Amino acid sequence: MLNQWLTNQTVKTIDSVQDWKEAIKICAAPLLNNNSISSNYIDAIFQLHESIGPYYVLAPGIAMPHARPEQGVNKLGLSMLLVKNGVNFNSEENDPVYLITLLAASDSTSHIELLTQLATLFAETEDIQTIINAKNSDEILTVINRY
Repeated sequence: MLNQWLTNQTVKTIDSVQDWKEAIKICAAPLLNNNSISSNYIDAIFQLHESIGPYYVLAPGIAMPHARPEQGVNKLGLSMLLVKNGVNFNSEENDPVYLITLLAASDSTSHIELLTQLATLFAETEDIQTIINAKNSDEILTVINRY
C-alpha cells in the first residue's frame, strides 16, 4: 500500500540541508506540486513546531511532520525525504533526523491504514537502516515496495 503513495515523484534523497525548515520544505515540495497540500500546510507545521516543539520527531532519526487537515490539506498525500547527513530538529533524544515522512491527511480517518503501514515500516529497524543508508530513491523504494 505504501508504494501507492511513495513513488519516484514523492521520494527524494539529498546530502544535506541548512536546517529543519529547509528539510520540511524539500519534503513537502512533491505534495505542493501534486496539489495534495497548499503552502498554508507547511506554515502550519512551522507554527506548531515553534509553539510546542518538534512534536513530530517520532524516534531516533525519524520525523513525520504534519498538521491538521483544515490547515491546508487538499487531498491525502505522503512524501519522504532522506537527508544523508542528518538534520537537527531540536529533539534531544532523537536528533539527528535522517528520514522525514510528510503526511497530509484530508480528514480524521482516511489516513489510518496509511499510518498503520508506516508504523509497521518504522518498527522494522533493519529496513529503516537500509533506507537511511540508501544511495538514491530507487533503493528506498525497494524497501517501500514490501509494505
